[in-house]
Amino acid sequence: MSLVIIGSLAFDTIETPLGKREKIVGGSCTYCSLAASFFTQPKIVGVVGKDFPKETIEFFKKRQIDLQGLEVKPGKTFHWEGRYGLDPNERTTLKTEMNVFKNFRPKLPPEYRSADFVFLANIDPDLQEDILSQVQKPKLVAMDTINLWIETKTDSVLRVLEKVNIFFANEEEIKMLTREINLIKAGKKVLERGPSIVAIKKGEHGALVMGRNFVFGVLAHPCEDVVDPTGAGDSFAGGFLGYLDKAQSFSQKEIRKAAVFGSVLASFAIEDFGINRFKTLSSEEIESRYGQFKKLVSF
Repeated sequence: MSLVIIGSLAFDTIETPLGKREKIVGGSCTYCSLAASFFTQPKIVGVVGKDFPKETIEFFKKRQIDLQGLEVKPGKTFHWEGRYGLDPNERTTLKTEMNVFKNFRPKLPPEYRSADFVFLANIDPDLQEDILSQVQKPKLVAMDTINLWIETKTDSVLRVLEKVNIFFANEEEIKMLTREINLIKAGKKVLERGPSIVAIKKGEHGALVMGRNFVFGVLAHPCEDVVDPTGAGDSFAGGFLGYLDKAQSFSQKEIRKAAVFGSVLASFAIEDFGINRFKTLSSEEIESRYGQFKKLVSF
């Protein structure tokens, strides 16, 4: 089992209709690696400041997350502040402080360069491309992105897209990237660029997974109160890739199961602020909810 995740570790200040939390631990790499850790032993590459909590580092170790690629630099950890309204799919960014993340140039430890699975979380696409030059012959490369990079570095995003196997994006991102309103047309355009799988995250409406010869939809778990939507998409990717790493198979059957497990992990992430739900989550709860997902679509 060999999954390397490259992304951000951060402090998030979150305000939702259910409350506000100041500087809680977040970041794409954080959510993704914790979700993946329920299936495999992920390796992470990222940077934090001296202010990053030691108890979180210990929690990563407890989850058997490999920290060789985590740099601790003098200064402050990346900080994002945002507010959610009544619609959890819409958020407003109030503040972004790059701090030590500003000059982050990922360098993979030698042990990471022969990884079977590589996930390029939503960092600068030029950095994503540089990471690909550091790995040897991965069996699978996946990437994510955000609106900022699609708007400011479109050519770089498209260049990386040609070199990956799986592309994760939410509805807004894939429509912006392809300039298509229809999700099926948008997904097909991305598949023409190189990836063999496109996973479109649809928030409270679940996810749509497309291959060159299939389309698969998975519902979101019914939830009346979304406490904190932050990190749901990264948790989806972590559950998805963590399961595939465990299965060591890219068959259509396993891709479908991976999408369901991704939705399961995302459904737990939104039940509490930050990474709190992952601190109490058990494998038994994951299997139980996976069974609930099967019942949701059985007819």
